[in-house]
Amino acid sequence: MVMKRKTLFAASLTLSFCGPVSAQELQVDAINTASIASIPPERPPEAPRPDPAIVHLQVLLDRAGSSTGVIDGYYGENVTKAIAGFEALQGLPVDGKLDPKIIEKLPADKPVIEPYVISEEDTKDLVESIPEDYAEQARMEHLGYTSVAERLSERFHMDIDLLKALNPGSAFAVGETVSVAMPGAAMEGKVKRIEARRQAGQVLAFAEDGSLLAIYPATIGSEESPSPSGTHKVKGVARMPPYEYNPKINFQQGNNNEALTLPKGPNGPVGSVWIDLTEPTYGIHGTPEPSLIDKAGSHGCIRLTNWDAEELAEMVKPGVVVEFTD
Repeated sequence: MVMKRKTLFAASLTLSFCGPVSAQELQVDAINTASIASIPPERPPEAPRPDPAIVHLQVLLDRAGSSTGVIDGYYGENVTKAIAGFEALQGLPVDGKLDPKIIEKLPADKPVIEPYVISEEDTKDLVESIPEDYAEQARMEHLGYTSVAERLSERFHMDIDLLKALNPGSAFAVGETVSVAMPGAAMEGKVKRIEARRQAGQVLAFAEDGSLLAIYPATIGSEESPSPSGTHKVKGVARMPPYEYNPKINFQQGNNNEALTLPKGPNGPVGSVWIDLTEPTYGIHGTPEPSLIDKAGSHGCIRLTNWDAEELAEMVKPGVVVEFTD
C-alpha cells in the first residue's frame, strides 16, 4: 500500500510512560549511554515501547554495513537478521545472537543520536499527501515527501514515529534543532554478486574477491506474486524513476484497468531507485513504506528501504549477477 500510514504511536507512547517506566528513557542521553550489553541474546516477546539500547544497537549495526531497515527501537526480526549479518561480515559464527564478541567489534566511537538544524532545503518539493489510488497518483507532478519529518526520517534511516517521539512538540520548522540518528556514511565498494535469500528476507552484496560487503533486510516477492528463480543480471540503474503501471503485465491495483505513468519521487511505488534486472519487469527497488520491509509482500521484485537501495545502486553496474535462493 502506498498511502502513508497514520499511527497513534506518539499518543500510545506517552500513555505507556504514565506507569512505572519514565519518559526519560527516550531522551537523547539515555540512548547514547544505553548499554547494548544489557540486550538479551534471545529476542523477548513484543515490547510495548522503543528500547534505548535497541536504538543504540540499530545505529551501530547500520554503520557497520548490516542494515536493520528502519531504526525504530524495537527488537524485531530485522534486528536479529542484522546481528547475524554483522557476524557474517566479521567472519564470526552466525547465530543472530548478541554476545560480547559482537559488542567488542561494533563501531562505537561517537554518539548515535546527534543534533541537526533543519534547513530551507529540507522544506522543498513537499506534497500534501499521497493518495492510494494509482490513477490519482498519475495526475500528480511529483510523489515527494509529505513533511519535513518524513524527509528527515528517511535521511537518517529512522522510523518517523521514533523521530517524533525523540522530538516531542517539534514543528520541524526551518532553523529548529532536532535530534536524529547518525547511521554513518554509505558503504562503498564494487559489488560482483548479489544473493537474494527469500526465506531469510535478506539481500547480500559480495565483492569481486568473494567477501561480503553489505547486508540488507528485504521483501522478496509474496505467495501471490513470487519472485523469479535462478540467476539473473543487473541491466542498469534508474534514480528517481517514473513508474509504468500496466495491469496486463504486472498486477491489478484497485479499479485501474488501463496503463498509467506515475511521476517520480521517493513515495512512488518503487521509491527513489530502480535496479533493473535481465528478467523482464523485475528489479531491486526502494519503497514508500520503509517500516514494512520484510513485513508485507511485494509483487515479485526485491524491495529495500530507499536508503539501502540507493547505497546498493552506487555499488553495482550492468552485468552484476543476482541469484535468487530459498
